Amino acid sequence: MISYPLRLPQCCVVTDGGGALVLVKADRAEDLRQRPVYVLGAGEGYGSPMLSQMEDFTTSRAFRTAGAAAFSQSGITTEAVDHLMLYDAFAHLPIFALEDLGFVKRGEAGAFISDRNTAIGGRLPMNTTGGGLSYTHTGMYGMFAMLECVRQLRGTASAQVPDVKISLAHGIGGMFSASGTAIFSSVRSWS
Repeated sequence: MISYPLRLPQCCVVTDGGGALVLVKADRAEDLRQRPVYVLGAGEGYGSPMLSQMEDFTTSRAFRTAGAAAFSQSGITTEAVDHLMLYDAFAHLPIFALEDLGFVKRGEAGAFISDRNTAIGGRLPMNTTGGGLSYTHTGMYGMFAMLECVRQLRGTASAQVPDVKISLAHGIGGMFSASGTAIFSSVRSWS
């Protein structure tokens, strides 16, 4: 037991690592050697400053706000997403994110994961690197989530999902207080 109800395998191990993304205007990206990936939408949200002040311990206002803004800006819905990278420093966070971002209804995320919908070959592959729990967690895991989205969209990921056209990265910070969602695409505009 680490902190009830979380046991050791449900908490990420802090590791070392780094990553970078190069952002340029879409026109410039067309001339680069590597296949471009486009940012369709992004959003951020804020909830409460401390876990003890959350209005509801089973959902996050920051997640809902960030996700809604990203989907609004992108002009797509959850049905268009082919791949997810959800922050998972602790095992329960993908459950919150699947529900709060609107991929499943409240109370359905556990069964959705258990039924292997989030596995490679499933309806909505998630955390294909192994996530923060099994891949790396440097304290800034969001970079690795975005890098995996780019790799999936370019078709260069180690655990490649076939035909990924839209990938979503979702991260949190400050003990649930802040959240960010970014939606990436292999095509410049989506309609």
